[in-house]
Amino acid sequence: MYRDVLLVLHDIASNQVSAQNVLDETMRVLVIERDKRKASIERLLNDIKRSTGTLPPSAEDTVTLIEQHLACKKSSRLPVLVVAAAYQVASQRLGERILRLHSHTAADEQTGAAGDIEITLLGDDSVVTTYEMKMKPVLIGDINIALKKIAAHKSIQHYIFITTHPVDAEVYEYAVRKYAETGGVEIAILDCVGFLRHFLHLFYRLRTDFLNAYQNFVLKEPDSAVSHALKEAFLALRRTAEGAE
Repeated sequence: MYRDVLLVLHDIASNQVSAQNVLDETMRVLVIERDKRKASIERLLNDIKRSTGTLPPSAEDTVTLIEQHLACKKSSRLPVLVVAAAYQVASQRLGERILRLHSHTAADEQTGAAGDIEITLLGDDSVVTTYEMKMKPVLIGDINIALKKIAAHKSIQHYIFITTHPVDAEVYEYAVRKYAETGGVEIAILDCVGFLRHFLHLFYRLRTDFLNAYQNFVLKEPDSAVSHALKEAFLALRRTAEGAE
């Protein structure tokens, strides 16, 4: 692709083709691709709607669906959306809400955020819980970085790592010891699927609401964060889970 782009730029520079024609053709192709992707998403959404009225997926079916989605390629943004969807649907029951969701490309140093997701109490903007997502094992160095963030954000009471990898016993024990050292700030390391399973059974009657919220988050993310293929994959997985033909 890069080679072809350079060839096009060479043709423009050598006056073999006009820049205006290249721009017009580029826009035409982009519009066609946009409409094609939109139609594909709408078709999958209609397939899911046709399954309305059937028995909704169980909590375990939902866990399996999300676990399969997390196993797809380039899914590093998805754990953030899992936790965000959980807090969105249970906000009133928890008395807490998501403060904001930053762009997947924004570093904490740039935004001033304490982590990937910041949770506040309803009616308050002070961050009390922070979630940081890791598509790799959590290391002691990660905890040390978290300690610096906790020191900079005095209101944090709970710092939670969500990982898709097993937790090393030494790292787990190191995190536990920091409770006393920080004067009562608890650092936890949770498995992403385990977190979701516990949430869906604790808030069992919200399992369909969670699935809808997660779907909305996935579809609203820019393709640079959640690719079109990853969006299609979720809808196809949900269609299968809900028994749509």
